[in-house]
Amino acid sequence: MADKTDTEKLKELRKKIFLTGYKGGMAHLASCFSCLEMIYAFYLKGILRYDKDNPKWPDRDRFILSKGHAGLALYAVLTEAGLISEEVYSSYLGTDSLIGGEPCMRDSDWIEATTGSLGHGLSMGLGIAIALKLNGSDARVYVMLGDGELQEGTVWEAVMTAPSFGVSNLIAILDCNKIQKMDFVANTIGEPRWRDKWESFGWDVVETDGHDIEQFRKCITEATCRAVRPVLVIANTVKGKGVSIMENNPNWHFKLPGRKELKVFKEELNISEEELE
Repeated sequence: MADKTDTEKLKELRKKIFLTGYKGGMAHLASCFSCLEMIYAFYLKGILRYDKDNPKWPDRDRFILSKGHAGLALYAVLTEAGLISEEVYSSYLGTDSLIGGEPCMRDSDWIEATTGSLGHGLSMGLGIAIALKLNGSDARVYVMLGDGELQEGTVWEAVMTAPSFGVSNLIAILDCNKIQKMDFVANTIGEPRWRDKWESFGWDVVETDGHDIEQFRKCITEATCRAVRPVLVIANTVKGKGVSIMENNPNWHFKLPGRKELKVFKEELNISEEELE
């Protein structure tokens, strides 16, 4: 589990994401909250190899947030890691800000791919992984997808193709919160059996708790160290994690709270009236 310092930081990050999205007028809060621990682990717990002073270091690891609607979580973690400024982050959706609802490469040198149109991140990651192999680099490419996103056909083109290229440096992370937009994934396509499907195409598959930072970090580290083919990490998560009325509730995919609901956010995220202004 996360230590006390991490737990406090993550609660502050959830508060920060909420306040930024609330003041900006829109945000996919529940999607941000389901993947926050994992993105935090990548940038702040030693999973991702990068040079803080050289964002385009050729041998850096790449992180692609294919479920780009959770971009506010990525930007919050980049700010916490000191990779983008508080000023830039707080300008979210403002007139002069480049930071919008989804990650865009023009926003920051730390964004590896423009995402938001679901289904393309894994294909982009595959291309980068192939290029890194050809260049003799030992850098890895991590691509985070949502389970609703896995219904996009372009995802499966990459899933089917990747093993034939021997890209053991490609790691897909499935934010498996079991909700897509306005309903549960199982109600939309039935029981998906992700492990069986990915393994049938030649991927190694491991499973972990996406909210347990140490378990997630250990799972990623062990899987990548022994990888001889692409890897899928199924990370079981709760959509809306951290705010009771959002947790596991499909109605919160793209929604900001009304007056009564706001009371719950204020209480559970320790938000004052002054901070809302």
